[in-house]
Amino acid sequence: MLFSVLVSASAQAADNSREAIAERLKPVGELCVKGDACAGDGSAASSPPADSGAGGQASAASAIDGEKVYGGICMACHTTGAAGAPRLGEAGDWEGRLSKGDETLYTHAIEGFNAMPAKGGNPALSDEEVKAAVDYLLDSVR
Repeated sequence: MLFSVLVSASAQAADNSREAIAERLKPVGELCVKGDACAGDGSAASSPPADSGAGGQASAASAIDGEKVYGGICMACHTTGAAGAPRLGEAGDWEGRLSKGDETLYTHAIEGFNAMPAKGGNPALSDEEVKAAVDYLLDSVR
């Protein structure tokens, strides 16, 4: 009797229809390459590639959303203060760092410094994206 109850319960719990199997096997995400359009996200298709001229770099850097970059990876340490990371909005954490100047802070974020991995551990980030995230952090304490 116990065996028949177990078999009956497992048969009811597992839906092995083609639709159910397809639903369980469908991808949970999509790999999008910078500059290519992604399904459900027109931002890559609508954003023009960065200009290679000096003026284009400045406009491309200013168009990057530092808060979005921060929310993608930086927040893991800069919200909690993990490994001594200066926290977003905590002026006391930034006192000794601000005097080094923005360029030094950009270099530390891009190349890595002490416990800070290069580009926050995401080598796919451009230097401009990292700088935008640094600017976002700095704006929170200035």
